[in-house]
Amino acid sequence: MTKDSTAGLRNLERSCKVPRAARDWFRVARDADGLLRVEADLVRFRYAPHRHDTYAIGITIDGVQSFNYRRERRDCLPGDVIVLHPDEAHDGQAGTERGFRYRMLYLCPREIQEALGARASALPFLRNGHGQDRRLRSAVLDAIEDLERPIGELERAGLVGSIADALLALDPTAMRPQSAQMRVRSHAVRCARDLLDAQGAVSAAELEQETGLDRYELARHFRRMLGTSPYRYHQMRRLERARKALVQGAGIAAVALDHGFADQSHFTRQFKAAYGLPPGEWVRMRVA
Repeated sequence: MTKDSTAGLRNLERSCKVPRAARDWFRVARDADGLLRVEADLVRFRYAPHRHDTYAIGITIDGVQSFNYRRERRDCLPGDVIVLHPDEAHDGQAGTERGFRYRMLYLCPREIQEALGARASALPFLRNGHGQDRRLRSAVLDAIEDLERPIGELERAGLVGSIADALLALDPTAMRPQSAQMRVRSHAVRCARDLLDAQGAVSAAELEQETGLDRYELARHFRRMLGTSPYRYHQMRRLERARKALVQGAGIAAVALDHGFADQSHFTRQFKAAYGLPPGEWVRMRVA
């Protein structure tokens, strides 16, 4: 680890105002849509296998953070950078009895895609799930060093741009300029995404009519640009809205009903598949 990185990690450790405690906990910064910052301190708790449609990029602060990713166990030490690609299954647990603490930034792929623009034809993909890249560590530290401070619009653009550039440098295969045909398809994907964001339910036929692509071609390019399928993207937006309702104090059964899930059991299964724990446990572990 470089001298600058060590200093940055020390600053991050000092900014962790919530002391380590006997119970497992996490806290969530109050940020805008498309950017979520989380700190967690875990000893006994284990995340079940799950996958979300965002990049998860963070730093292990203390202890050993272990997880299975792409059929291999990964062990992250303090200062290691975690990079989980959208829609890649993973779990998480303490690598030792001491437990571990980490901070994570969950970043929507559209932010990375828009920051890279025509320089990339696909989302950058890092196969190992973690590493010690100095440039990426610096960019992530800027975003997660102070969770109490909200990130403004101008700062957000700079942070996302720095993270996007660092990811692209680590995956040269994504560094292919878009052809004219690819730009047309990219526009179609953005149209589909906007429609899914705006409406509660959208049929495949509606997406075909809106984008000019058949449903199979749209699904392929949607995944290339945003890391997931149109269906899964729609499901995750619904879960995000449900999670926000839980934060506001709504009961689990009411949230399930209000957000279009068949029942509380259906909501619980979907929530656990996306976040690695059931909604009741998510509410109990969350601290202000």
